[in-house]
Amino acid sequence: MSTTRPAGSLAPARRIPIPGSCSSPADGDDSTGTPPTRRRGGRTGLLLLVGLAAVGFTAVYLISDLIEVAQGGFSTFRLSLTYAGEAAIPLFVIGLYAVQRPRIGRLGFFGAVAYAYSYVFFTSTVVYALIAGTPNYAALVKVFGASMTVHGLIMLAGGLAFGLAVARAGVLPRWTGVCLMAGVVLVVAASGLPDLARTVAAAVPDTAFIGMGLALLSGRMKPGARQARTAVTHPNHAP
Repeated sequence: MSTTRPAGSLAPARRIPIPGSCSSPADGDDSTGTPPTRRRGGRTGLLLLVGLAAVGFTAVYLISDLIEVAQGGFSTFRLSLTYAGEAAIPLFVIGLYAVQRPRIGRLGFFGAVAYAYSYVFFTSTVVYALIAGTPNYAALVKVFGASMTVHGLIMLAGGLAFGLAVARAGVLPRWTGVCLMAGVVLVVAASGLPDLARTVAAAVPDTAFIGMGLALLSGRMKPGARQARTAVTHPNHAP
């Protein structure tokens, strides 16, 4: 005599994974098959790295400018610090763009690339000054001439675009974007002035980048930005 199993004891059908397939978001993975904990850990690491770079290397760059004012010109030590600071600027600026995606948009991408490119050139002038023993900034400008002007304008355009994009995105504190825009204008305006005036002008964009870095390190990012990023990562996620 056959027996039947009570309806309440029926076990749900076991899901058999198909080789090469990805789990659904409900199972804890996104469409890329990457566990959320791993993605969160990777993003936290990126925020920490970019934040430390923005704060640390900008501080080094600012210190090198103060040393130039104190010494009244270039020195090997001063130029070495400048090289360390300037060489890192393209990297952490691109990183600052990356941590604000997708809200920062195409304007932010253009601004980050233009600003980063200008400092690739400026870093090369520091290398020249180290090798040639250039005594001061005025002598360096005489060597590079119009190239300094052209790349200064590229830096200006990039800084204005990136600063505006940061302020509009609202991922990082908006004041940092406004400060960057004001700073690049001051840097260009002070390019022909004495060392002290140029250092004061350069301190303004330096403050902007340090502020962005501290915001990353302290977690002071707009919550809505994280939610928007999650929605893009999980297009099927329901609120």
